[in-house]
Amino acid sequence: MNDAQIQAPQIVEVSGVSKSFVLRKDNSLKERIVTLGRRGRSHQEEFVALDDVSFTIEAGSSIALIGTNGSGKSTLLKIIGGIIDPSEGFVRRRGRLAALLELGAGFHPDLSGRDNVYLNAAILGLSKEETDAQFDSIVAFSEIGDFIDTQVKFYSSGMYVRLAFAVAVHTDPDLLLVDEVLAVGDEAFQRKCMDKIREFQSEGRTIVLVSHSAGQVLDVCDRGVVLSAGKIAFIGPASDAITVHREILEGRRKEIAEIERERVEAERAATAPEDPPAPEEKVATITSVVVKNLSGEVTDRLEPNEGFVIEATVDLPSALDSWHSGFAVDTSPGHPVFGTGTRLLGTPHGPSPAGTATIRYEIPDIGIAGGQYFVSLEILDAEGRSLDAKWLATTFFVTLERRQTGTAYAHATVSVS
Repeated sequence: MNDAQIQAPQIVEVSGVSKSFVLRKDNSLKERIVTLGRRGRSHQEEFVALDDVSFTIEAGSSIALIGTNGSGKSTLLKIIGGIIDPSEGFVRRRGRLAALLELGAGFHPDLSGRDNVYLNAAILGLSKEETDAQFDSIVAFSEIGDFIDTQVKFYSSGMYVRLAFAVAVHTDPDLLLVDEVLAVGDEAFQRKCMDKIREFQSEGRTIVLVSHSAGQVLDVCDRGVVLSAGKIAFIGPASDAITVHREILEGRRKEIAEIERERVEAERAATAPEDPPAPEEKVATITSVVVKNLSGEVTDRLEPNEGFVIEATVDLPSALDSWHSGFAVDTSPGHPVFGTGTRLLGTPHGPSPAGTATIRYEIPDIGIAGGQYFVSLEILDAEGRSLDAKWLATTFFVTLERRQTGTAYAHATVSVS
């Protein structure tokens, strides 16, 4: 049997795990007494956070738990860590566990940083002698310095995270669970934490990471578990998991946008006067925005470094001597990637007759890395006043490239001499 056929032992088994919480609607003591007297449960609601979740984690692997807010990621991580018990099912794990599940977990606010190091290390399974041996290294890694003897209730959120992470990684864990807490520290410390995680990976330790950062997931993890409404939507390679997660996000975005549109229309109808004034005729209206490949086919999927076209149709009720357009491409969190327009290019539209006008921006190459991107488009009059705009008008997805990280796509070669 060759090395490729040798399967690593399982370090975590999650089997049929479900978790429900009871949400109370009677917040005050008076409301609770009244509810108790009625012997009713009308002020209680059951929330299913996890529903029949099953998967295994092999020793030495790095796996990401991905999902939208409320999908059950943090609840699942706490169940794996033994912080809370499942309502149904079970979790088996082996080896020493260290977990960073939430800010300041395991710390007592009235104790000093020094005392909390010993307290937190004891919770994670270290003896006093073992903590004594690691103490100076913990303080040095955390960069707390003279604040080590200060009560932690006076610490900033970044200091909390630095000290908690320093303790966790010095407990010699076989399994490290990391929630979103790393996003609290400054950039330099985040890099330090990621370097430590990579060191753990090279030593064959197991990492379970909850993160909303696609770049971080692709950089650290080889597999991903996508959760949606407490159920598993996908298990597989990290790049495919990110793709599934983006599709779920886009579906939710469209659903929320439609609900908001219906709400606004209902409010307008409810507050409209009996004889509303005639609506002001718009000078120009954007009727559609699409992404096309360079062959002219409408698409929402592009390969890295593939050129594309942004095409928009505009309704012009009357002729315009001169007008402008502009577009922007953003990442899903809203970070600008690229944008331009006729004002920047010095190429105004017009004169244009009344009717339908088609705007076509061709980008032969852009060099953006894999992920989801949103396109917004705006049209303006000759003086730069907005006539109409379509924010997040359309979206496209660039295939993820496993051989690189970051937001830019480029070819790279390596040599040694």
